[in-house]
Amino acid sequence: MELQVKARTVLGKKVRALRAAGIIPAEIFGRGLENRHVEVSEKDFTKLYKTAGEHTVITAVTDKGEKIPVLVSAINRDHFTGKFLSIDFHQIRMDEKIQTKIPIRFIGEAPAVKSGLVIVKVIEEVEVESLPGKIPSHLEIALDKMAEIGQSIHVNDLKVPVGVKILSPAGMVVVTVTEKTKEEVEAPKAAAEAAPGETTAPSEAPAEPKPETAGPEKK
Repeated sequence: MELQVKARTVLGKKVRALRAAGIIPAEIFGRGLENRHVEVSEKDFTKLYKTAGEHTVITAVTDKGEKIPVLVSAINRDHFTGKFLSIDFHQIRMDEKIQTKIPIRFIGEAPAVKSGLVIVKVIEEVEVESLPGKIPSHLEIALDKMAEIGQSIHVNDLKVPVGVKILSPAGMVVVTVTEKTKEEVEAPKAAAEAAPGETTAPSEAPAEPKPETAGPEKK
């Protein structure tokens, strides 16, 4: 995946003008390297980010034709609009292993749900170590065989490409089947037992209103 980046001379509070023009201010940094101030198209990055996320190697192509392998290290968004305000790219070497986290995608519907049981997703990402070019964008877990209480999938059940090492504890539970809690069962039961339009009486009689006292005349 390639992303066009341009050298940026606009810094500080002046970057607001860039954002207004549909451009995101960004930084490219790396071990032993001088930081680069760059800018990217908001439209191009938004489209790429939906696929690449923070776990896929991106080739940043400069206006001079230089190709730089990077990972999205950090993003800053507007809390109200969700728009990207700034991006940090981590420049990497393709011949050096890196450690990162990969998201887990849960596929299909568990038969346990149809039986009234609950699927609990304990973790939604795992830490791995690998050469950048071998890191998958995500790992998948099929839920179609999860049917009984106590049935679980652990980290050591995950399948990763050759050359990718999972660093998260092997025995850690990823997803498990449990029964509904007592509170979850009693809440709908109580609602069903109440007659339509019927309300429960308060445990205490309402307090009598206190007599009003004369106050200052309102203006």
